[in-house]
Amino acid sequence: MGIYWTIQSAGKWEQIKRLGYLEGERKYIWPEFIEPYLWMMNQMNSKLKNYDQNNYPIWLWMIRPDLRRSGHLNKKEKGVLLKINIDEDRVLLSDFQAWHFVLDGVYCNIEAREEAELTLTSESIIKSWEKIFDLHYLESHTEWGECVRFKV
Repeated sequence: MGIYWTIQSAGKWEQIKRLGYLEGERKYIWPEFIEPYLWMMNQMNSKLKNYDQNNYPIWLWMIRPDLRRSGHLNKKEKGVLLKINIDEDRVLLSDFQAWHFVLDGVYCNIEAREEAELTLTSESIIKSWEKIFDLHYLESHTEWGECVRFKV
C-alpha cells in the first residue's frame, strides 16, 4: 500500500461520502483536455493490469501538496485534502510538469534539443509523451523545461 494525497472540491467530497469511494468523472475535465485524458487512460490501460478503461484518472500526489499555493481548485472554491492508502499497482506515476507536454499537444523535449535537431511527426510527438512516466530519466535531465511548440 502506498500513501498518496488528492485535493477534491467540497461537492466531490459530499459525493464520496454518499458513494463510499472516489471516482474520476469526465464532466470535471475541461473540453480542450479530453484528448490528453483519453491518451492517459490508454496508457493506464496498457500499464496497469486491473485498470478499467472506462474510469477517468484521479490525480494524486506522492507528497502532501502545499495548500497555500493556488491552482488546486477554482478561485474561491472550497475543497478538501484527502490522504489515501491505495495499492501501488493501481497507480501510474507520472511527472506533473511533464504532463503539460501532453496537455499542450507538443513534443516532450526533456533533452532540451533545438527544433532543428528533431524530426517531428505526429507519431514522434505522441511517442515522446511516454517520457512523463520515467521519473528516473526526468531526474537525470535537469536541463529540460523548454518544449518545442510543434503541435500534433
